[in-house]
Amino acid sequence: MIIRHYEPTDCEVLANLFYFTVHTVNAKDYTKEQLSAWATGNIDLQEWNKSLSEHYTFVAVKNNIIVGFGDINKSGYLDRLYVHKDYQRQGIATAICDKLEQAVVVNKIVVHASITAKSFFVKRGYRIVREQQVGRNGIALTNYVMEKQVR
Repeated sequence: MIIRHYEPTDCEVLANLFYFTVHTVNAKDYTKEQLSAWATGNIDLQEWNKSLSEHYTFVAVKNNIIVGFGDINKSGYLDRLYVHKDYQRQGIATAICDKLEQAVVVNKIVVHASITAKSFFVKRGYRIVREQQVGRNGIALTNYVMEKQVR
């Protein structure tokens, strides 16, 4: 597996990976209605490309297949971290997260972790600041504001 920087030509593949990961991996912790509100399938690729290009974004590739990605902004907000459903529990999220945490020069990193991802971040030394309800298309989703001191 290689971890490389994001390229704009990755955007559509990442959007699809995001959609299918949410609708399969996160299905054990969220209702179908919540999953559909979270990942509608109607991503504005121009906006995503702008966001991914402005952030530190890394893409994991295994056997020429994009299997995961993550991004973090300059202030230390870890925005997205997704691994393809067929490549879970292979150290991919860990490898991407290592790169993201090293990419920024901040005192702490903040993430809004899903119920599904909470234990992953706890194992990495993140602490739960608070549970929160986030509205997406009028549907409430539970996630956790978590932070990790890094410097």
